[in-house]
Amino acid sequence: MFRHQGKNRTFIHNLRLATLLSFVAGIVNVTGVLSIKTLTTNVTGHFAYFAEEVMKHNYSAAFTFFIFTIFFLIGSFVSNFLAELISKKHPDLSHVIPITLEIIVLIGVGIFGGQSELSSFEGKWIAFAMLFAMGIQNSLVTKISQSTVRTTHLTGLFTDLGIELSQLFFYKKPEETKKLKTSIYLRLSIIIFFFLGCFSGGFMYIFLEMKTLFVSAFFLLVALLYDYIRLQFHVIKRKTFHHKTN
Repeated sequence: MFRHQGKNRTFIHNLRLATLLSFVAGIVNVTGVLSIKTLTTNVTGHFAYFAEEVMKHNYSAAFTFFIFTIFFLIGSFVSNFLAELISKKHPDLSHVIPITLEIIVLIGVGIFGGQSELSSFEGKWIAFAMLFAMGIQNSLVTKISQSTVRTTHLTGLFTDLGIELSQLFFYKKPEETKKLKTSIYLRLSIIIFFFLGCFSGGFMYIFLEMKTLFVSAFFLLVALLYDYIRLQFHVIKRKTFHHKTN
């Protein structure tokens, strides 16, 4: 899911990555909306609010929306910086530290953001942390999939989906149609699992409140363990094959 990059990466790798992490992003998104009334998985809306507050001369609020975008940017920067740094010596583990950092941030927000009443200041810092975590995830997924998969926002996905659906009327060659349908299936999977994450996250929030983020962290941990187990399986398989041939 995480380790295969470049030519070694297949549609199945991208599909696993897309469905699991878009589900996580959906949970984070709805938790942010319900707890602090803030979108925490993308920055498009924050730029609009930033411009609106500037026009109203409400510079304090405008600055907050600007900082929202900066924390998403910082998360993206930190994610790729760590991945590049680790890949120099351990390319198979370049995803582990960024995902682990995301898990720590989400658990931290779930613990410290679970107070019954949050001040405006505390709410802003929760939003900063969640945007930072989603910046980490979006950057890592984009890099691993070579920009094929994005899991934290849907605007670009719906745009690409609309383009590809229209192309079905014009692309008639079997290989072109197959490639197009595969891409459409991937985009629909991301959209569906993001929605499922939002829906299930909203339901869980009724009972868990901010601790709903623990569920997101759990799925990320499952993804790491799954990748690790598959890696060990292939290592053992190669050793067994090598032993038999000798």
